[in-house]
Amino acid sequence: PKSSRGLSSVAADWAFPVPVTFGAGRAAELPAKLRERGSNRPLLVADKGLSGTPVVGGLFDSLAAAGLQPRLFGEVDANPTDLNIVAGAAAYREHAADGLVAVGGGSGLDA
Repeated sequence: PKSSRGLSSVAADWAFPVPVTFGAGRAAELPAKLRERGSNRPLLVADKGLSGTPVVGGLFDSLAAAGLQPRLFGEVDANPTDLNIVAGAAAYREHAADGLVAVGGGSGLDA
């Protein structure tokens, strides 16, 4: 059945194989979700097109304001390659990250 409410009213949580949170306003839950999992140094992963946007910048700022120490890895190609994965793994190690947040759609999640 069709809904006249649109996607702005859709929110969901699922695990496949890791927890995924989706929906308008759900980013506000992220600092608490990271802390629940013992993460204080998350690596944010986004594709090149999204990494410089206010969406990612705002998310980064909100994590820092909550006392976390995020780092952005925004070098993921639209169709991620093995080189993106290697570079992302290096960024994770260099930051001594203890959590990972994929931002956006397929590219960030795929990488």
